[in-house]
Amino acid sequence: QVQLVESGGGLVQPGGSLRLSCAASGSIFSINAMGWHRQGPGKQRELVATITSDDNTDYADSVKGRFTISRDNAKNTVYLQMNSLKPEDTAVYYCSYKRWYGVRWGTDYWGQGTQVTVSS
Repeated sequence: QVQLVESGGGLVQPGGSLRLSCAASGSIFSINAMGWHRQGPGKQRELVATITSDDNTDYADSVKGRFTISRDNAKNTVYLQMNSLKPEDTAVYYCSYKRWYGVRWGTDYWGQGTQVTVSS
């Protein structure tokens, strides 16, 4: 089992910045991927950014150039630096973790979510 605890959400004005953190604990394997997804009001959950244990990253087109995902493998923690925030970034942000089994990825584990609200 893997537990994920997010922090860093809140209310920010358009154009502002926030940094989300997610700490993983439990059965963490060295080859893995962690990421951030979000679900806005009335919308489906969507991928924001992912990063593998060897630092390969992927971003949704809507956040490229504004958001940066990073990780500290020693702390099993992933971060999401969000700059130039827009009202449409308002959502609950969820952290995820999955393990690499050599031929396939395992099941996603999810955090409880942290609310990000972008409003003036």
